[in-house]
Amino acid sequence: MKKMTLNSSPTSLRKLEGKVAIITGGASGIGASTVRIFHENGAKVIIADIQDEVGQKLADKLGEDVSYIHCDVTQEDNVAKLVDTTVHRHGKLDIMYNNAGVIDRKLGGILDVTKSDLDKVVGVNVMGAFWGAKHAARVMIPKKNGCILFTSSATTNIAGLSTHPYASSKCAVLGLVRNLTVELGKHSIRVNCVAPFIVATGISGTRVPAKAIETMATSWANLKGRVLKADDIAKAVLYLASDDANYVSGLNLVVDGGYSVVNPSMLQTVNRFLSLL
Repeated sequence: MKKMTLNSSPTSLRKLEGKVAIITGGASGIGASTVRIFHENGAKVIIADIQDEVGQKLADKLGEDVSYIHCDVTQEDNVAKLVDTTVHRHGKLDIMYNNAGVIDRKLGGILDVTKSDLDKVVGVNVMGAFWGAKHAARVMIPKKNGCILFTSSATTNIAGLSTHPYASSKCAVLGLVRNLTVELGKHSIRVNCVAPFIVATGISGTRVPAKAIETMATSWANLKGRVLKADDIAKAVLYLASDDANYVSGLNLVVDGGYSVVNPSMLQTVNRFLSLL
């Protein structure tokens, strides 16, 4: 009997067996977790990122079915070349996960936003997602098959969680997802996004330590006793990418432990009131 390791899955249970996937922003954070989980589930994965050393190291660690390609998603020619190289190498593209993202380095209100802040956030989060979708659709439409995924954010459901540029960019991504769902549905291409609550990853971009971000998120959380990890988001992406979601399209899958369906301020007020009785 073949011995299995904790990180391996029987071929019959691997949800992406034979699939080819591109993951932008795949060198770290949610992207890297998704690379590993896609690989464990039988996919051939292309890591697309600008973090060359980190991305190549991850590809080398996972083996021959994972490769790294340098790609600046803000540049359409980079994204077009990424998709063309993938199809040339593997003969097809089944899954395009537009995950690359950045957040402002400084927090603040609308009066604190500069043009350079806005250009950077929109350039990566919106334009990067747009070019990824465009060139994935270019090769998927003739095949009448494919899955295009995005990372949005819980900010699409909850106000006040982030800066204005970041919230605006992620709401724009959700708008793109909904429009693409209509256009690409007639070509049997599914379009979805996953919307994470606060996860302490390299995207933070601020000088706030990851542990502090995790502590803050845990204190806010509705679902107590658990901490949201990058792997939790990657598993949600795996579902959307797999045939388990065969008839799921146009979904913004919010992974927030129920935070967006409660009023935490009201609950805190009620609890304080009850403690006085």
